Amino acid sequence: MKRCAVGGQAVMEGVMMKNPENGTALAVRRSDGTIVTEYYQSKHNYKKGTFPTWPVVRGVYAFVEALVGGMKITTRSAELLGEDMAEEPTKFEKWLSEKLGKSAGDLAMTIAVVLAAALSVGLFVILPSLAVSFLKIESTFLVSLLEGVVRLLIFVGYLLAISRIKDIHRVFMYHGAEHKTIACYEAEGEMTPENILKYTRLHPRCGTNYLFLVMMVSILFFACIPVRSFLPRVLTRLLFIPVVAGLGYEVLKAAAASDSWLARAVRAPGLALQRITTADPTADMVEVALAAFNLAMDPPDHEIKAVTEHEVPAAPVPEETDDQA
Repeated sequence: MKRCAVGGQAVMEGVMMKNPENGTALAVRRSDGTIVTEYYQSKHNYKKGTFPTWPVVRGVYAFVEALVGGMKITTRSAELLGEDMAEEPTKFEKWLSEKLGKSAGDLAMTIAVVLAAALSVGLFVILPSLAVSFLKIESTFLVSLLEGVVRLLIFVGYLLAISRIKDIHRVFMYHGAEHKTIACYEAEGEMTPENILKYTRLHPRCGTNYLFLVMMVSILFFACIPVRSFLPRVLTRLLFIPVVAGLGYEVLKAAAASDSWLARAVRAPGLALQRITTADPTADMVEVALAAFNLAMDPPDHEIKAVTEHEVPAAPVPEETDDQA
């Protein structure tokens, strides 16, 4: 079985595939049936042994890059669809753009990241801490454990809630297409849409696994920090988020690289959660994922962004397609 370093992300009507050795490929299917692809060379090729590649530290870098990069690639997928999500800038936005030296689009993305971070802090840091602050329990260790359980329940409930939104469910289907494509490659199967559909939509390196492991690491980590009062507890949670994210990343890498019973046990809850965050895709969705995967594995020779567009009809899939981009 092959080990594949390529990771991906579902976007609006498409899939992003990132090859650490090359760069990032994006494929989006437009409403007219065409698949448009873009390729971006990696900007960060950190030399082994440097600070960004240190254990735990590399997890922090990966977390930040995934957050910011994910917002950018999602916005770009909307633009490729011809659905410009940004409205005409207001006078205030134009004034702010002039003062800060950034475009309205960049400002909108920055605001979106800030709002997403604020929502995450509110749901997964402040709310769990607030919930356990009313408990009359003397043991800070037990309070921290209960706080972690509340955080985990909120996380699962949040996933279940958004999975019922039609547009989000469609993104989850593309998420399944991404996983099936990588699973087929790792199993050395025939890389055709029909064959890819046979493979599992669950993958041990998924971001869902990572988020679950961060939750579990945070429970154990913060249980060792004896803080009882509400405000100091919230501040310590915020302060140590990078450490927890880095530790979770290391656990994920170790569990994904092994087939031991311990590694399988560590992966199991995250794989179970992927039954929420992924859904079985259609053949035309797999075509999009395959187009992104092929471009990530075999990028263009030149260094500038490559953009191609080609006709690929929906299912049934023809015997010969132009997915190589």
